[in-house]
Amino acid sequence: MLELVPGANMPLPDGAVTVRVSGPFDVSALVTGDGGKVRDDRDFVFYNQPSAPGARLTGDLLTVDPPRLRPGATRVTVVVSPADPGTPLGRLPAPTLHLSAPGGHRLARFTPHPPRQETVLLLAEIYRRGGGWKLRALGQGYADGLAGTARDFGVDVVDGGGTATAPPPAAPRPVSPARPGLSGDRDGLLGPVNSARAHAGRPPVSLDPRLTTAARAHAAAMADAGRLGVEGADGVSVYQRMTAAGYAYISVGEHLVSGPRTAAEFVEYCLGAQQPRRTLCDPVFTQAGFAQVRDDRSGDVYWTALWARPLTPGELTRTAAEVVGLTNTARARAGLPPLAVDPVLTRAAQAHSADMVARAFYSHTSPGGSRPWDRAAAAGSTRRTIGENIACGQRSPAEVVDGWMNSPGHRANILKPDFTHIGIGFAGGGPAATYWTQLFGA
Repeated sequence: MLELVPGANMPLPDGAVTVRVSGPFDVSALVTGDGGKVRDDRDFVFYNQPSAPGARLTGDLLTVDPPRLRPGATRVTVVVSPADPGTPLGRLPAPTLHLSAPGGHRLARFTPHPPRQETVLLLAEIYRRGGGWKLRALGQGYADGLAGTARDFGVDVVDGGGTATAPPPAAPRPVSPARPGLSGDRDGLLGPVNSARAHAGRPPVSLDPRLTTAARAHAAAMADAGRLGVEGADGVSVYQRMTAAGYAYISVGEHLVSGPRTAAEFVEYCLGAQQPRRTLCDPVFTQAGFAQVRDDRSGDVYWTALWARPLTPGELTRTAAEVVGLTNTARARAGLPPLAVDPVLTRAAQAHSADMVARAFYSHTSPGGSRPWDRAAAAGSTRRTIGENIACGQRSPAEVVDGWMNSPGHRANILKPDFTHIGIGFAGGGPAATYWTQLFGA
């Protein structure tokens, strides 16, 4: 049985799987498409609406049969909240997810980091990738209660409990009220943001609930610590919160700000300095998530704004091709022949970037002890000579190649005459936001 960590992924077998979370918790599920929104309130599976096509809740046991989900459904997010809505999760033991295959065979277990002030956890998601289905461990906290979580996924929730659809057969159980000071776009930030982008000749961004989830968790962590920082007091970076919320990106930006009291003040701050203005108006970003949390001790307001362009196979291919092109341009200037793309080296490079994100390390040697030539051989490479460049934190192919070329050791790999082939890996997340790998072979 696998022990999963936040951000870990695993393939699922064919057929229905079961998720059990025992203890003083309520389990619920949200069925969504690629956009992260429910189609209507029937996609919310909880104690008063225990079934939807392909998903059924029986006590603490959620059964998901992916092929039987409604048309267009590509993700099922598993949510846990205290059975007593007035109890913070921090006062309860950390919920443990048990995943089983058809017939009861245990597949995996996941226990998230102990929650603190959160009242809801997005514990895991079952999602479609290509022709198969996978499970991703999340452990992402919400402080809004179940109603706030449901709203961010597009469920029309009436304040005080229940949904806006036909009344359920039994009276709905109460849900926790929204925590003061938390917002997705409840302060109306999207309008002023897109107005500023339009004035700069940039396309608008749209809100993504996963980015909102990550922004909310990070703003709350900063307010709890009483300081700004890419990492909260829990040591988790804003980028790790994005990954845990299930958002994969090819480009990312963020604003971590304290001081502004309104949406207008926040946008005014961003437009008043060169770097914040560049991020807010960057045409590469297509989606965003916003949150602000007040520190009740000091009265300071902490804002998190996340800007991103989602990762797609096409975007990953384009990014890798740009890195290869810039690398070969540097070689041409030195009178060297271009490197050819090797699919096996590409697989190994991509796996190493993803591993650095998943296990939050940055090294040529993995925590398990594998080194570049070991990973190349494991991927199936028979090349006699292997070299590797890695980098983290750079936001574009131009930035990462420029950094490598300004470092003697990395430059030597790029300009090594013996190398004939290359593979590129990229992954977003971890403490540093972006992780790049160049794997060379001869």
